[in-house]
Amino acid sequence: MSSSVQRKRIRKSPAARRAEIVEAAAAVALTEGLECITLRRIADELDVRPGLVSHYFPSAEDLVAEAFGDAASAELDALLPAERPDASPTEHLARFFARATGEAYEDISRLWINARHLSRYRPALRDRVGEQEAAWRGRLEDLIREGVERDEFRTDDPYVTTIQILVVIDGLGAHANTDTSNRPAAVTRMAVTTAERELGLVNGTLTRTVDTPSDQA
Repeated sequence: MSSSVQRKRIRKSPAARRAEIVEAAAAVALTEGLECITLRRIADELDVRPGLVSHYFPSAEDLVAEAFGDAASAELDALLPAERPDASPTEHLARFFARATGEAYEDISRLWINARHLSRYRPALRDRVGEQEAAWRGRLEDLIREGVERDEFRTDDPYVTTIQILVVIDGLGAHANTDTSNRPAAVTRMAVTTAERELGLVNGTLTRTVDTPSDQA
């Protein structure tokens, strides 16, 4: 006697389905690039009909922007959590640099390069890139201001210092698509050096303070 088991389809809520689509698109963006996001491609990834994806995202351009925003927001939350109850501003800044300049974040650096290039031609993506840049500035500036209030950092203008640090990080990240194995240590450390100088910290503070690698998982 033969029998067959029919796979039971679980009906997801609209919010859960939309989140699933964005997550799949973000994964494609990180591994292959934003250009590879199409409604059909994401439908294939999720084993659903393209019409289901287009129900939530009628335009692929909107999905591209949402995928970038999702990946960039996840990166920001990992690097600079909004809630920081467990350590001092100096410790959080040290952890930030240890993570943001490590190999683990090369994929997200490539994604930023990709997004900034494509944003010239895609208004929805351009708006999302601007939103994420503002979020980065805001989160890092908040940390620096907290450090100033606690007398850990010294700067006359936390906003300007924030931009100086981010400009250096972006400049170093712009080479994520090229071989940087021969980059001098002084160049690799430029973002940390800039932060220590602009925040009145002794040279090496932000590398000595960072926790062991197990904390960076």
